[in-house]
Amino acid sequence: MAALLRLPSRHTPASGIDSAGQTRGLPIMPRRPRRGTAGHVFHVMNRAARRLPLFEREEDYAAFLHALRDAQARIPLRLLSYAVMPNHWHLVVWPAKDDDLSRYMAWLTGTHARRWHLHRRSVGSGTIYQGRYKAVAVKDDHHLLVACRYVERNPVKAHLACRAADWPWSSASAAGPLRPHLATWPVTRPEPWSDYVDQGESRDEFASLRAAIRSNTPFGPAGWREEVAAALNWRAGLRPRGRPPGSG
Repeated sequence: MAALLRLPSRHTPASGIDSAGQTRGLPIMPRRPRRGTAGHVFHVMNRAARRLPLFEREEDYAAFLHALRDAQARIPLRLLSYAVMPNHWHLVVWPAKDDDLSRYMAWLTGTHARRWHLHRRSVGSGTIYQGRYKAVAVKDDHHLLVACRYVERNPVKAHLACRAADWPWSSASAAGPLRPHLATWPVTRPEPWSDYVDQGESRDEFASLRAAIRSNTPFGPAGWREEVAAALNWRAGLRPRGRPPGSG
């Protein structure tokens, strides 16, 4: 594997970088409190702006996995599965506290964007993400299995790998030194899991999950969807339309 992207040293600040390896003068992506997110599983994703190739070389993928691990060291958000693709990524996470999801994603996306620009000497050239991340609540039953399989099969659907386990930048691959810590799932997964993933979802399962992603609605049984939407205080998933209640 190619050498990892060299990140700023904690003890040798460079121009525009503070002693903690953060960039001075670059705004951190804003975050809103995520009400009621504790205990729910979420499928989280974000995509590059302007069709930008976020990950072109092995060191680009490795740098993002480093950022995932660094974020875990700061905010203990449970990661269940992930897949890093050339111009976007997917995570399935399980926050224990209401603020874990927003804090983790703010740190991850902000830090990855800064490191990405620093490595390419393109600081000030614009954002690398098309906007805030998208997060869809997932019921911790069969729906979670469908979501994780969808995430890990992304490279196969994109014709980047013949089998999910062949793509080194996802949780389907064999564990290695770069792999972020994966938490124990809240459901029992079928064994062997790799066969279940490669089998693929049914047409109805795929259509239901894609509809939830497009509409930002929770992915699960009908009654549960309404319950979770009310608990989150957002009518559609985690991305409220318009101004939040009480904002004036």
